[in-house]
Amino acid sequence: MQRRQFIAAGAGAALSASMAAFPAWSQDLWPSKPVKLIVPFPPGGPTDVMGRTAAKVMSEKLGQPFVVENKAGAGGNIGTEAIAKAPSDGYTIGLSAISSLAIAPHLYAKVPFSVEKDFAPISLVGTSPCVIVVHPSAPFNDLKGLVAYAKAHPSKLNYATSGIGTSNHLAAELLQATAGIQLTGVPYKGSSQIVPDLLSGVVMMSMESSLATTLQHIKAGKLKAIAVTSSRRSRALPNVPTIAESGYPGFEVETWFGLVAPAATPRAIVDKLQAAWSDGSKLPDAVHAFDAISADIRVQTPAQFADFMRTENMRWGELIRKLNIKLD
Repeated sequence: MQRRQFIAAGAGAALSASMAAFPAWSQDLWPSKPVKLIVPFPPGGPTDVMGRTAAKVMSEKLGQPFVVENKAGAGGNIGTEAIAKAPSDGYTIGLSAISSLAIAPHLYAKVPFSVEKDFAPISLVGTSPCVIVVHPSAPFNDLKGLVAYAKAHPSKLNYATSGIGTSNHLAAELLQATAGIQLTGVPYKGSSQIVPDLLSGVVMMSMESSLATTLQHIKAGKLKAIAVTSSRRSRALPNVPTIAESGYPGFEVETWFGLVAPAATPRAIVDKLQAAWSDGSKLPDAVHAFDAISADIRVQTPAQFADFMRTENMRWGELIRKLNIKLD
């Protein structure tokens, strides 16, 4: 009887040990099937290009397909919610952006996810400066002239945005607060609608969040580039100064995009994803894809990206509260 109890106890201990070891074993084998990468914006845009590029190079590094699923809507919040609520097994990740991960929590009374609690940051992936572009008929050619005109004609200078609370809208609000000017915002649903009206002079100015949408028109002389919002000049527009260079030191706004996973995703898997992006970002395909949309490749550790997200949340939260911007 005692011998049977001893054998049973030993078998139970062995089973418990094997069960305890299973998560580590399964993480070692990850990925053993395709990984879904959610992009919370429509196909064809800069975010989609970044997501598909990341999927391609990570697939090459990890040996499994990375399948992109576009889940657009609510300024990126619908797809970002889907990332947050996905299983935490490493087989669903996503590429979200500043709009959902730093701005939305301060604009809406209720957001269907918590940036702090619902995500495991993987890495920053890319950044893109906003560029101030104006119709060729604008009576100024630089930021100094723009500010002088706006001060002489308060609220007369209208500018297009991709909607209230978007990064280009908040960049314009920050410029107004910094330079002490008053502009009139005209919200659109996206750059595809803004650019035709900008080219025809329906709106005089736009703070475009993607150089890719206006670069060809700037180079053709159909639009004038006044300044870029990043801390350094854009490689695509090396002769266009930054706002900081133009008289407002410290001014910096960049639209950014990053890889995140559901919060409880094992750290070993998060680290593998980060390493795959870090290595894959150096591949020629990634470099060419980002150059084509005038974006800069970025790589951070999970800890660095978590710190970056916290800093960006604090920064935009303070600005939104100061300007009293609310959407509901």
